[in-house]
Amino acid sequence: MSSIQQRPPHEASAQAGADAPGASTHTRSAPAGRHRTMYIAAQTMNPLMRRIAGKRRVRIFAVIQHRGRRSGRLFTTPVAARKTTEGFVVPMTFGEGADWFRNVRAAGGCTITWNGDEYLLVDPEIVDWATAKLAFRRTERALMSAFGIRQFVRLRGATNQESSVLLSPRVERAM
Repeated sequence: MSSIQQRPPHEASAQAGADAPGASTHTRSAPAGRHRTMYIAAQTMNPLMRRIAGKRRVRIFAVIQHRGRRSGRLFTTPVAARKTTEGFVVPMTFGEGADWFRNVRAAGGCTITWNGDEYLLVDPEIVDWATAKLAFRRTERALMSAFGIRQFVRLRGATNQESSVLLSPRVERAM
């Protein structure tokens, strides 16, 4: 997401406490290992991807609209996605810890803009490569394997009743 700031490790550790001046709940350092390269590429490419994802003729990319599970803010995240007969399959490049996935799971659904159309989706379910691979073309399958993507989320198209519940205003819980 564009609201994520990257800090050098020495700054991040100095401000790790919640009461540290300038601390932000959106501050995150880049992950280690193979995810680091993809994370940095995503931070660089996301502004461009937001402009083209979800448009007609750009069918591999979509935009997920989701609400922050704590803030209630509306976020948009460009992702790779493939339409299926039931809904969509989305590769989880950064696994279950990705903010967009955690928000979608907490809300029970999201909206995807794909090929110029909006789809309201529910029931996020993590599926493995064997289940998801048939949704992708041969070249896309090769890329998934090359990037080591093994987890996917399957989302089902919402019924009218589910749509009204998902689109209703957020109700704050009493503490």
